[in-house]
Amino acid sequence: MVFLSFVYRFVTNFAFMAMVYFSLNFMEKYQNRAIIAILVLVYTGMRAASTLRAFYFFQKIEKLEAETKRLQAPINDGSGGTSARKQVVADVARLRRDGELKSYMDLFFLALIVLLCVAAIMRQ
Repeated sequence: MVFLSFVYRFVTNFAFMAMVYFSLNFMEKYQNRAIIAILVLVYTGMRAASTLRAFYFFQKIEKLEAETKRLQAPINDGSGGTSARKQVVADVARLRRDGELKSYMDLFFLALIVLLCVAAIMRQ
């Protein structure tokens, strides 16, 4: 399922980029092309801001992971439930890492889309 989530994220980002590319290349009039490029830039800016906020969230989760590991160390004297706690911490760490990778993928495609839009605005 983790692999499929990466494939899904790649396919949706690629489809969005392809849609932007083809819509900008098939516009005959410069005004229409510029308006669509500006609207896509606004949308891309909003998505980039949301993705950057997710990085702040991932930083906070990473701090919580470190604090949980620090607090869990003295408890690991053989009492019950520690393996379950370790599993929860490991799952959270994996989900955070996967989320960061997906956010990097989003930012990469958003940067490519910005380049497409700027190129469409600059050419006449």
